[in-house]
Amino acid sequence: MSDKLLNIKNLTIQYVTEDEVVSAVNGLDIELNEGETIGLVGETGAGKTTSALGIMGLVPNPPGKIVSGSIEFAGKDLLKESEEGMRKIRGNQISMIFQDPMTSLNPVMTVGEQIAEVIEIHENIGTAAAFEKAKEMLELVGIPGARANDYPHQFSGGMKQRVVIAIALACNPKLLIADEPTTALDVTIQAQVLDLMNDLKEKFKTAMILITHDLGVVAQVCDKVAIMYAGEIVESGTLRDVYLAPKHPYTHGLFGSIPSLDEEATRLKPIQGLMPDPTDLPSGCKFHPRCPHATELCATQVPKVTEVAPGHKVRCLICEGQVEFKAEEEDKK
Repeated sequence: MSDKLLNIKNLTIQYVTEDEVVSAVNGLDIELNEGETIGLVGETGAGKTTSALGIMGLVPNPPGKIVSGSIEFAGKDLLKESEEGMRKIRGNQISMIFQDPMTSLNPVMTVGEQIAEVIEIHENIGTAAAFEKAKEMLELVGIPGARANDYPHQFSGGMKQRVVIAIALACNPKLLIADEPTTALDVTIQAQVLDLMNDLKEKFKTAMILITHDLGVVAQVCDKVAIMYAGEIVESGTLRDVYLAPKHPYTHGLFGSIPSLDEEATRLKPIQGLMPDPTDLPSGCKFHPRCPHATELCATQVPKVTEVAPGHKVRCLICEGQVEFKAEEEDKK
């Protein structure tokens, strides 16, 4: 667990068109050790999926462009790898489970052929041997091997997600990126898929980046958490740090918008306003237009990353001691 597997420094990704520049990821920093799981949490449009595509070398170009930063994986800077080099890494050392299993699978190939294709490319074994291993992978994710000859339309949503997981884990990758793997599934199937991913992660000792907006899913699966807002990580630390001692006002807002079984509350406390337009981000702190503690300083000064406890980092002027944390007013309604 002490070996650093992934080290992303100051990653900046933009989508450039004739009319505008979309600042999707702004100075992203992530560290991940072997076998660890980090949850990347944020609202839609925070830059989570673009960050994952940056690691995979799949940012569509044009219009996407990695402007600066480094992505060091197992001692190699992925941004300096050739396209051929990345093809050898993708699916073999780094795999990704995409957001919607319904559209991730090829409808005219059997699921066995789709798993076998990945194995054949990366492990240099024959078609028959690859297909046998594909059957074993299906068994591993709880699907009978005999169903390797079935097509995606013959599977339910939860079963398709299991097939996608089998494809991602077919070559025993060191890093698995799961982009909202349970969003399209109902709650009972979600729990089954998360349990399956946990079991397989333990079995293969795979590190994982779990992209989600569901804090409950993060609590169930992750060791570390990174809260993302407007392309930046505003708070990061261990699960315990962030859940038991949140420091950033945005993190407080996320937890405040979840119903609690322990508290008697008549209404939730949503975060006011909307995510900023990535083509026109606010000056200073990106969260200041929605922050209940914001002052004039927040509108002009960009907050630095402050380490409030070992490994617990926050990007906020409150933690720098320049802005006061206002006590919550009682709800007058």
